[in-house]
Amino acid sequence: MDFTDVSLTALRVFRAVAEQGTFTAAAVSLGYTQSAVSRQMASIERATGAELLERRRDGVRLTAAGRVVMRRATVVLDEIEATARELSGLPGPGGTVRLGWFPSAGTTLVPQALAALRRSDPGLHVISREGGTPALVRALRAGSIDLALLASAPPFRAPDTESPPLALQTLTERALCLAVPAAHPLARGGFVDVADLRGQRWIVGSSSGADGLMGVWPGLDERPEIVHTARDWLAKLHLVAAGCGLTTVPAAMATAVPPGVRVLPVRGGPQELRRVLLARLPQPPGEPVVRLAAALRAAALATDTVPDP
Repeated sequence: MDFTDVSLTALRVFRAVAEQGTFTAAAVSLGYTQSAVSRQMASIERATGAELLERRRDGVRLTAAGRVVMRRATVVLDEIEATARELSGLPGPGGTVRLGWFPSAGTTLVPQALAALRRSDPGLHVISREGGTPALVRALRAGSIDLALLASAPPFRAPDTESPPLALQTLTERALCLAVPAAHPLARGGFVDVADLRGQRWIVGSSSGADGLMGVWPGLDERPEIVHTARDWLAKLHLVAAGCGLTTVPAAMATAVPPGVRVLPVRGGPQELRRVLLARLPQPPGEPVVRLAAALRAAALATDTVPDP
């Protein structure tokens, strides 16, 4: 085994595969071909002389050896990134914490928390990135982020089945809402009746996998007409403003929608609750993590006190 021959590129690829859960997703996130990812993974496994990933039907999972390499690889990559920051005059790594967040948390919760931290704790350096909840859970397990904001829907199961369980705290629990064009007939009242959602056109957030209907009202008793698909929240909401269709939104986003959009509660069916969870590994957190977690809790409390639309 000669681990000294492992390149930084291979380490970055290994981290991406561990976080994304598949070679294909890692290739997309890095802008590589899948064959390039496979070659880099083969090179790092040759150098370590160990199988680092358990290949399964639903993706990959770190082996015991993989967890060791991931822990060390994260340290190496963090040091390289910290060196780059120091050379460019940015804060050093002493007060650094790494945060992952699901997409809609970036519209209100994360910016508010980071703005408050800049005022109260300017020495704390937060590195953050967006990701889907499954990828963020894998990143926590892999040690490449310290804290994660996760989205959770009923029946509110644990985000994974790994052991030990992640330390979870519910920051908010609010009803899912509907974003409606301001000129739409459904926008005339103070709420939307679930029966009036039949026959509507929908804007969804993804066209792949389990997220294919993200944006359609849950439990709709018909095959929905999906007219637009967009990953970006702002794009979805501007499509709503243009009268192109409806989409679901968390209640906290009511203050962040563009002109031409109304955010309304839905009545007449089971209440669709959504939680925002703060997750970390179960060991005692360091001081930077504690300070960021406190800022996120305060921001969540502030957004949760905004009256429902």
